[in-house]
Amino acid sequence: MTDSATWTERYAAAAMVWDTTPNQFVVEACTNLPPGRALDLGAGEGRNAIWLAGRGWTVTAVDFASIAVGRIASHAALQSVRLDAIVANALNYHPAPDSFDLALLCYLQLPVGQLRKAISNAVSGLDVGGRLVVVAHDESNLPNGVGGPKDPDLLTNADTVAKIATELGLQVVRAELVTREVRTDLGLQQALDYVVEAVHA
Repeated sequence: MTDSATWTERYAAAAMVWDTTPNQFVVEACTNLPPGRALDLGAGEGRNAIWLAGRGWTVTAVDFASIAVGRIASHAALQSVRLDAIVANALNYHPAPDSFDLALLCYLQLPVGQLRKAISNAVSGLDVGGRLVVVAHDESNLPNGVGGPKDPDLLTNADTVAKIATELGLQVVRAELVTREVRTDLGLQQALDYVVEAVHA
């Protein structure tokens, strides 16, 4: 599901689609970073954006589903944190140059060509020393893991994203397959994700 109408329908069908706690790999990658200006591209309902804002970051959360963006704003207000929540497509959102110290893409599952464009858009807004963090379902999750997209065209891997980051002039500092425990009706099972971190040197 990569169109805003489908996601709007999905958000409208549930009070909350996603967990409200930040993603464990986002926490791992960002906890020790000094707060600055962060872009959360494809922010969903804002769990990572709100967590960053609560840690002192100046956050811009972008998603193409207006319902999701409304939830970001309302949940941020309930938690007394301030951020900017914007309705925009990751493929068309072009931040101003040097406007962010962190660009986060968390489970923005797109075909590789579109993912490249979204990453390029995010990177175009990174200041020198800024960091790109990409967390996503790995392609190996489809046969071997649990959850995530069932369309293989929406799945990539750390090596592919690391190559994209390198081609955009970033220095890759981490690119690896990671596992995440998921509670299901069958008990705890493992999801297979990847994390890529790269720095705009």
